[in-house]
Amino acid sequence: MGVKRSLQSAGLCLGILANVLVVLATSTDFWSRFSDGHNGLWRLCRRRNCTNSPCETMLAATAACVVLAAGSGLLASTLAVRVLLASRTGNLIPPRGRNACLVFFLSALLLLAGMVGYTARDAWKADSFFSWSYFIAWLALPFSILAGFCFLFADMILQSTDAISGFPVCL
Repeated sequence: MGVKRSLQSAGLCLGILANVLVVLATSTDFWSRFSDGHNGLWRLCRRRNCTNSPCETMLAATAACVVLAAGSGLLASTLAVRVLLASRTGNLIPPRGRNACLVFFLSALLLLAGMVGYTARDAWKADSFFSWSYFIAWLALPFSILAGFCFLFADMILQSTDAISGFPVCL
């Protein structure tokens, strides 16, 4: 297994891990805790009584960015699988990993925007503390970025191999 395929496989694994973490963080209600309850992107729970979160602009923007990050991460993983399968089946013109790379970076950017928005919303509250769902979402960010870099480097290897393939080499 060559370096290019190893990088692509590592990028796919990192991308899937990032996607699982984003979906887990999005679907749970423990983004922040306070003295009598906790809340997430969708629900607010106080004294074991959970209701839908109030409509706040920053919370809605955070939820939209995180959901879009999960969707683009799923798209990037699909593109990554397509690149890996095409290179194994020996297509004449295999798809390049550049698209997967760009979509992984887009996913990371959307996740970063959502997380910064949520941090700015809750950072100055005296009795509020960030909880495990919040930290899992932050943990997904470097995995998505690393997945993008894996596909970027694999694509650079492919480009350099294509560029020097026509030159005679004398050793």
